[in-house]
Parts: sequence; C-alpha cells; structure tokens
Amino acid sequence: MERKSKNETAYINSTISVKTAQEKVTILTLRKMKEERRKVVCITAYDYPLSLLAERAGVDIILVGDSLGMTTLGYKTTLSVTMEDMIRHASAVRRAVSYAFVIGDMPYMSYQPSDRDAVINAGRFIAEACCDAVKCEGGKRIAPRVKAMVDAGIVVQGHIGLTPQSIGQLGGFRVQGKTRQSYDLLLEDALILQAAGVFSIVFEGMPSEVAERIKKHLKIPVYGIGAGDKLDGQIVIIHDLIGLFEEFRPKFVKRYCDADILIANAIGKYANDVRTGKFPSQEHFYPMEKEEWEKIKKGKK
Repeated sequence: MERKSKNETAYINSTISVKTAQEKVTILTLRKMKEERRKVVCITAYDYPLSLLAERAGVDIILVGDSLGMTTLGYKTTLSVTMEDMIRHASAVRRAVSYAFVIGDMPYMSYQPSDRDAVINAGRFIAEACCDAVKCEGGKRIAPRVKAMVDAGIVVQGHIGLTPQSIGQLGGFRVQGKTRQSYDLLLEDALILQAAGVFSIVFEGMPSEVAERIKKHLKIPVYGIGAGDKLDGQIVIIHDLIGLFEEFRPKFVKRYCDADILIANAIGKYANDVRTGKFPSQEHFYPMEKEEWEKIKKGKK
C-alpha cells in the first residue's frame, strides 16, 4: 500500500478537522458565501461511503443526482430512475453527513405532471430522506411546479442549460446558449425561476461567457457544471472526479485520481491470492483454544 507523505497526511487531517467543526450548511450559509464571494464546493454523490468521504473532505453541498441512473445503476440515460431509487440513495447520503447541505434530485416525471405530484414527491425527499432541498430541471414551463413546492415550504434549486431529462428535445447532450436565441431563452428561464422562488440555479453545459452574463442578472447563487469559472461554485459528479465512470468523459471534467485502476488492481491481487492459496493465511484465521479443539476431535462427530 502506498503511504502518504507527512505533509499530505497533515493537510488532509487539518482539512477534515476544520470542516467537521463548522456548523451545518443552510441556505443562509450559501447566501452569505455568495455575498462574501467565497466559492461553494458541490459534489454529486449517491451512497454512504463516498458521501462520508466527501463530508470529511469539507464539501459544502452534496447533490444526490438522478445521474445515479447512469453512474450507479447502469442505465444509458437518467430517464429510468424512479422516486424509490432516489429516496433510497438520498437517505443513505443523509446518514453519512451532518455538515453538508443535501439536495435531492427530482427524477423524470416526479414533478412534471402536476403541482400536486411535484409537492408530494418533493415532500418525500424532505420527510423520508431528510434532504435540505430538492432540485428540478427546466425553466419557464416548470415555474408553476416550482412555485407550488416553494409555497409548500420546500427549498428548491433550479437547473437550466443542458438538462439531461430533456435530451430527446435537445438532440442529445448538447451545449446550450451558443446562439442569441438560445441565450435569450436561458436568461428568460433563469429570471422566471428566480421569481418562482428557487434559492439557487444550476447552469449546466453552456459557454463561460454566457453563464457569467446571465449570472449578472440574478440575485441568487448560481452553480456551474461545465459552465466556466465565473459562477458562485462548482458541481462535479464524484464518479467523474475519481475515475469510476468510463462510458464517456465530458470536456469539463478534471480527473483527480484513477480509482478504477486502484480498485481493479486490488481485486486482481485478491483473485490471484485466492487461486494460488496465498489468501487467506494464518493471520486471517480465528484462533481456537487447543484444549477445546482436542475435545472436539475426541467426540463422535
């Protein structure tokens, strides 16, 4: 096993101790960070162990994204993810954290049909999974749903630009805002969402210049995933960040380690040790008192 240097270990330990000592992140925290121009760090994660590590590393927000359909459940898109999938994974994430702000991503058709559906399903994220907020995709056309959820006392995050639940209409995973017409539509969507009461908006898959220009028209925090560096914070899917998703790698992703190689090598070594008789060895056995073993051997069975 590779050992970390003393400096690296000290840095990690100090980061963990500082972050876990802070108070729970709330929407007031996030508003203050925007006012003070402190960047918000958001990770998309879906399970207990990775969320626990993200919490220890000091992220501000953990988004339980419906992208789990692709990264964790093996679907080709996010459209097959259900509310039951999301509640189960959001609950696991919530059990892992006490500091980070947890957002549950509302899956396809959990809010589009009606205001009632939106409120009931968003309420499940809050009541059953103990999330701090929910996120939904779209702008002008879902504004009534957003207002209904906000009026019900639910904290809502918007999401515009490249919206995976609408890839059929978008023609695939395509960058948005590259024409004047597209820019105008995005700006309209952002302003309408703000008026409907969202506490923040995710900008996904748009040129940095466009994202920055739209942000200047808004008072609420704006977080980006593939939208440049001029926003109030960044979102990255943890599987992309550490190298656990190989189907494709978006242009905006920076990989910080190759966990896939580390894990595959570890499993390969385990398999080889089993096949060659190196594992398990004596050190992995449970001890047996000699006298008790002698009694067992002298028995009839």
